[in-house]
Amino acid sequence: MERYDLLYRLYEDHEADSLKAYQDLVDLFPPVDSRVALEHWERASDELDRRKSEIRAGFPDGAYAEVAAHATREQAFTALDLHSKHGRGVNVFVLDVDETLRSAGDTDNEIPRETLSLLTEFHEDGVPIVICTGQTLENVKGFMIQGLGSEIVHSGELSIVYEAGTGVFTPGHGADTKHLLYEDLDEGIVSVFDDVRSRVLREAPEELRRGCHLQGNEFNVTMKPNFEIGSEEAIEIIDDALVYELGLLGEAVAEVADADVDPDAAGGFARAFYADSDPEIRDVLEERGSPPEVDPEEVPEALADYFDRIDVAYYEGDAAEIGSLELNKVVGVEAALDVLAVEDPFALVMGDSKSDLRVMEWVAEEGSGIGAAPEHASEDVLEHVRGADELVFGPGRSADMLRTVYALNRLVSLD
Repeated sequence: MERYDLLYRLYEDHEADSLKAYQDLVDLFPPVDSRVALEHWERASDELDRRKSEIRAGFPDGAYAEVAAHATREQAFTALDLHSKHGRGVNVFVLDVDETLRSAGDTDNEIPRETLSLLTEFHEDGVPIVICTGQTLENVKGFMIQGLGSEIVHSGELSIVYEAGTGVFTPGHGADTKHLLYEDLDEGIVSVFDDVRSRVLREAPEELRRGCHLQGNEFNVTMKPNFEIGSEEAIEIIDDALVYELGLLGEAVAEVADADVDPDAAGGFARAFYADSDPEIRDVLEERGSPPEVDPEEVPEALADYFDRIDVAYYEGDAAEIGSLELNKVVGVEAALDVLAVEDPFALVMGDSKSDLRVMEWVAEEGSGIGAAPEHASEDVLEHVRGADELVFGPGRSADMLRTVYALNRLVSLD
């Protein structure tokens, strides 16, 4: 109980809120060419040092001063609870981007400066970062360089798992820099994706060609709306895109599997299979007038064997996607950790979707990490996170979790 008592005293006897405000000002002060501004920053820095010195004089280790300067009382006690439960600090981050590090509704779709500043501090402490996203590599590289800077991105301590696990990019590692994980799939699966990708826009009805575009993925086939995401027009066009993609997928699988199935029937088998596995897909098919017309038990085994390895994902008003179930964020993260040489990981996994949940479940099963999610995450994700360590944060507040981990790691350093 000694550390709990020390934390109580730390936050009772010292103005931690104002101390943290000084730390934030020093860390986040924008670079401006102004003597007045520089003098203001220097006064804040001096006051921060003075207040930290007062804490250091009254506590057995300087780590307490850093905890108070970076974490709120609630975050510090959450960190101590995590320490008591897991007995370890976080030694690698696995971070989703959209609606996790950044939230379109609250941060203008940019990663907040507070979050970037904290990630920079963790990087300086030697904690590797794995950015784990469904986005394309070029998109991720662009905004990570803009946010964290080229030096960190190319430091050899940052890895990008892109397109939800189809590839891993880790600058600074020579021949191991880029891993195209989809190249390890068998020829039949690759042929299915090549076939669907080559036909998806070329053979689409005119309304779909005008209303959708193909996201620039290396492997996954992702149709995106040419309308504002989530709008009525986007919902309608993505619903139609899902129906269309399932038809193409059925035909491509029938061709590769060399199944004696009529092309029109092949699409019906695909709709039946995926409607049976995902109620949301079933609802869309019924609403768009293309309900499954066969029982899922009637799907030929040759087709079902392929469908079992292929994921069809539907995101209302956002995307209709075909991906490989053998390529996911877990596979990508494993590859990234291998390149980064993180041999005994204890990760903070932050995310909001089912693909992130797989990583959270994996680290939980392995005893190699903890999961955190925004309060608007999918219900499955929130159920897992609340049942584990209750690490839920508000929209655009990814920094809250990083502050908690900062406090955790400082407390663990006292062991």
